[in-house]
Amino acid sequence: MIRAALQGRGKRRSEKVAPPPAEIRLLPQPERRPLRVLVMSHMDPRVSRGGAEIAAFQLYEYLKAQPGVTTWFLAAAPGKIGERLGVRLIQPFGPDDYAYVGHGFDHFIHSNGDPEFPPEFMTLLADLKPDVVHLHHYTNFGIEVLLQIRRVLPDVRIVLTLHEYLAICNHFGQMVKRQNFALCDGASPRACHKCFPEKPEPDFFLRELFMKRFFRLVDHFVSPSHFLIDRYVAWGLPAERLTMIENGMPIRTGPAAPNPYPSMADGLTVGFFGQISGLKGINVVLDAAEMLHAQGITDIRIDVHGDHSGQPEPFRKEFEARLAKAPPNFSFRGPYENRRVDALMRSVHAVLVPSIWWENSPLVIQEALLNRRPVICSDIGGMAEKVRNGRDGFHFQAGSAFSLAALLRGLAREPQRLTALQQTMAVPPTIAETGAAIRDLYEQALRQPRAETRDIAA
Repeated sequence: MIRAALQGRGKRRSEKVAPPPAEIRLLPQPERRPLRVLVMSHMDPRVSRGGAEIAAFQLYEYLKAQPGVTTWFLAAAPGKIGERLGVRLIQPFGPDDYAYVGHGFDHFIHSNGDPEFPPEFMTLLADLKPDVVHLHHYTNFGIEVLLQIRRVLPDVRIVLTLHEYLAICNHFGQMVKRQNFALCDGASPRACHKCFPEKPEPDFFLRELFMKRFFRLVDHFVSPSHFLIDRYVAWGLPAERLTMIENGMPIRTGPAAPNPYPSMADGLTVGFFGQISGLKGINVVLDAAEMLHAQGITDIRIDVHGDHSGQPEPFRKEFEARLAKAPPNFSFRGPYENRRVDALMRSVHAVLVPSIWWENSPLVIQEALLNRRPVICSDIGGMAEKVRNGRDGFHFQAGSAFSLAALLRGLAREPQRLTALQQTMAVPPTIAETGAAIRDLYEQALRQPRAETRDIAA
């Protein structure tokens, strides 16, 4: 059964915004119509392992396997794939797979200055003639890509999945203050100018107008969390054009690997998985480990699996210096291949998600739930929404090493609190469930007037 949250239902963390986002009604299979869909991603998961590109490619593979659906995949891969002189769109992976290899992106207004991209892209659209173009991002392509789609295919339906707050926030879309990483509750020209004093306030006013003008061309927005929907509705997007659909997990094939819950006779082991950065909360974890060590706690171990090599040099140096002095309860295991994540997660008692920004729907939470490992996470944003405190895992105060250390200490003393969660933890939706919900969204969008027509009528 598809979870209520997958369909846009379920309790919202914030009730300030009304009306609620649209819900998806799953249509009977016989009502399916032939479809032509172009899925677009800001990066290709075969050269970049971010959650957004993985979600986009999984959707493409699901749709490609469905009868009556013709599907293509277009991903940007600047600097990641060898270029051909004078060509912006290449096919390094297969006949239905395209890669954009241009450069020149303006990250402030999300504009693509590459003059060669629009004519090649628009020619591709004219050749493919999709019914739906589903973007999992506009970064690298440029926000103008929405207008390019509409000019070539006036009747196409445009769907955009929002993965973070990039249109709202110039600080990598993470809505934290640039100077000190303090949480930001909302954007404004004055507040954003304080984060970026090198840019005058009117620039931020014009940036917002620029983004919203192109967003008017989108027929429907998808978000993997209600929290992100609340933020975008508060920013000005129409609530009726936003639907919450969780990212689906791959369906495991072959015999299931043994997954017994590890014994806690020798103590509690928690694991951190993914990108190692300041915003992901690694310093909170190190501080908590040092506190526990200073208190003489010896039955708690923190295993850190991840990579910090792509981070800015000041952070790398700081992390490596702290790593050299880390207490024995902090074990750095280094990078890992994604195919090993299941086995690694099953070696720990709980998965740690200590991010100090709002997040949206971290893939690591879905992976942990799939492997039946409770999640210990910060009490903010999409993390707090996805992890029900006391049912899927436990919350601690975001950014507080003291709160994290106290929680770990309590769980080590009462391990039954963790083992009991095996009976209440949610099961994440599969890509088949998510894909079916998204396909139904396409069906609904094709029955309604396109976005620009609604704007004119209003």
